[in-house]
Amino acid sequence: MQDQNTDQPLAATPHEDPFVTHRRLLFGTAYQMLGTVTDAEDILQDAWIKWHEVDRDSITHPRAYLVRTVTNLALNRLTSARATRETYVGPWLPEPLLTTAADAAEETEMADTVSTAMLVVLETLTPVERAVFVLREVFGYSHAEIAGFLDRPETSVRQLAHRARSHVQSRRPRFDADTAARSEVTAKFMAAAQGGDLNALMEILAPDVTLWNDGGGKVTAARRPLHGPDHVSRWLLGVMAKPVLTGVYLESAVINGELGILVLLGGYRVGAITYDLVDGVIENVRFQVNPDKLAGIQPPVSGE
Repeated sequence: MQDQNTDQPLAATPHEDPFVTHRRLLFGTAYQMLGTVTDAEDILQDAWIKWHEVDRDSITHPRAYLVRTVTNLALNRLTSARATRETYVGPWLPEPLLTTAADAAEETEMADTVSTAMLVVLETLTPVERAVFVLREVFGYSHAEIAGFLDRPETSVRQLAHRARSHVQSRRPRFDADTAARSEVTAKFMAAAQGGDLNALMEILAPDVTLWNDGGGKVTAARRPLHGPDHVSRWLLGVMAKPVLTGVYLESAVINGELGILVLLGGYRVGAITYDLVDGVIENVRFQVNPDKLAGIQPPVSGE
């Protein structure tokens, strides 16, 4: 997700709208600040309107202007969203996002910045701390640039950056970057879950494994985190065995920069499972089934 701090993109075409040129950066900024695909897209729509209402001849650095606009729109949205999340039904998880990687190095970088585990950690920051962290640590902006984006003194931004970095480092999830090991464990997980093999599933779960299930009150889901390999395994197999889920199918996919699992029912994607792999076993499982938070894993509409 790193992006060079320049207003001249590597692949820009003559006369291309700067908003289009920098859309990936703008979406990444909004998504990592909000943790939801839907809200990030809404922010981009609002930013697009502002961009086309402004006198662009007066803007010297379009990229900086757009990042500043998206950052402040996302800050406003995040501040109001925090109150809503306090009354959220059950565990709140970020919206999963299907991602691709050109090579293993890029995949590792992506996993470290937009993994569901990292997005959960970012939820513990204040809105402005989260903005500073994303702009500084993910996109590499200087403290002075961030101060300009947020209309804050540079000394204040430095303090916020230090506090946010320390907070994240103390909670940053530890995970194995071995893609081969993750692929093997993912295959075992899917085989055990679909085959109803309790022992095989328990073998790949850590002794202190925890599962979070986000249904948002829209669909049946565990209202509290589940702990321990026996409890987690039996609950997962119980879900798979429900008559209403007859014909459920699991499929591996790169979700938020890591190999995860899509849950399909009748050919439609109804859930996403991501997890932390530590020392060859699964330590944390995040199971997103809220239908309002699955837009990021749906296949593109024909013609897009």
